[in-house]
Amino acid sequence: MKEYSIEKLALIIGAKPTAHSDGTIAGVSTDSRTTRPGDCFFAIKGSNFDGHDYIDKAFSNGAACAVVSKEGNYQGRPILQVADTIKALGEFAKEYRKSENFKVAAITGSAGKTTTREMIYHVLKNHFNCHQAPKSFNTDIGVPLTLLGTEADCQIVIAELGSNHPGEIAHLSKIAQPDIALITNVQPAHLAGFGNLQAIIKEKVSIALGLREKGTLIINGDIPELIEFCRKKGLQSHTFGTAASCDYRAENVKVTAFAGSFTIEETEVTVPLPGVGNLQNALAAWAVCHKLGISIRDFAEAMQTIQPVDGRLQVIKAGPLFILDDCYNANPGSMRNALECLAKINLADKGRAVFICGDMLELGDQSEQLHKKLGEAIAAAGVELLLAAGEFAKITTEAAKKTAAHNPETACFDDTALLCDELRKFIRPGDIILVKGSRGCKLERAVEKLKKLFS
Repeated sequence: MKEYSIEKLALIIGAKPTAHSDGTIAGVSTDSRTTRPGDCFFAIKGSNFDGHDYIDKAFSNGAACAVVSKEGNYQGRPILQVADTIKALGEFAKEYRKSENFKVAAITGSAGKTTTREMIYHVLKNHFNCHQAPKSFNTDIGVPLTLLGTEADCQIVIAELGSNHPGEIAHLSKIAQPDIALITNVQPAHLAGFGNLQAIIKEKVSIALGLREKGTLIINGDIPELIEFCRKKGLQSHTFGTAASCDYRAENVKVTAFAGSFTIEETEVTVPLPGVGNLQNALAAWAVCHKLGISIRDFAEAMQTIQPVDGRLQVIKAGPLFILDDCYNANPGSMRNALECLAKINLADKGRAVFICGDMLELGDQSEQLHKKLGEAIAAAGVELLLAAGEFAKITTEAAKKTAAHNPETACFDDTALLCDELRKFIRPGDIILVKGSRGCKLERAVEKLKKLFS
């Protein structure tokens, strides 16, 4: 980011500068371990940490000043005190974005945000000076850090906006002020915070509230409820999908075990990633790239070299095993997509289809019903070995066994740690293993254990 005087920063965030606040800052940090000389350190209190405990460390690493919300003896250092440091970070990012000339493409959706962001960045970096969110920086901390992490010559920022309760997307969109707002899809996710699909749609569509004048809203045209909601709100939007009415329509859609393709304007776009979900992500990415002036030929060429994102349907060869690592997160829709992918890979490679399954969290009072439906989907996918961990493991496995035409082997575990301890008893060479569950299940431990056992 460009340099700001500490005095100007204080004015933006509504803080009273100290007597030693006459310097400048050249960056921001919320982690004292990675604070660089010239950074402003925002002391943020989380559920398991308090940034105020690390102010000394931040200054020893060269911090130019710190933004705090607690009274304390700061030994004459340049300190800006505010009521809420997260709010202050957002206010600074909002003002910074307003003052800069780069464009912002903001992405939200129940699934596919990170992969779509990576696809857009992969294409655009060949044509523009781009900056993207580091990892899944999609919160009221991550989005401001993304905006404030730009270089002086940045032309386009690609950001993610996430949410697990009403109001978050609108707040983040007003900080990011996107020129292009993209909704990848809407699915039953975070139902504990939203209650139903209509509430989720309302939340995702609120990304339009922060759009700049003449900004563009792009939505998934294969979701009738989403289209109807936008119509009733009087929102103009561009659509992507396979429906005949879509502005960005994919034709000749093909899905194989490890890749897929579709045709746009008589040009075939090959996506070297598994699952139909990745074709939807690529089509969403094309809609954004087209709006930014990219040709379909350039887009198709760039997509040939796209790489999988860690933990998102990432195919890993571990000795005699095929591991389909999709353990970053899970909801009913993404579970179905992953199971379809497992079935296609199994059909092509003739291994034993194995599913290491964690719970889908934050589904509220629909949790039991949706885990029962998950069990039915597991049976339909032809899973031969189901290892389930978590509170709803028994519901999932019983539904799978009850509805399967074959006789799958199943085992339930209270948590991922216990499942990992027993993996050697169940897994055998040649297995094709899908690993998926919500973030809280920490199923990456199962992936690492499999690698250790068989690599």
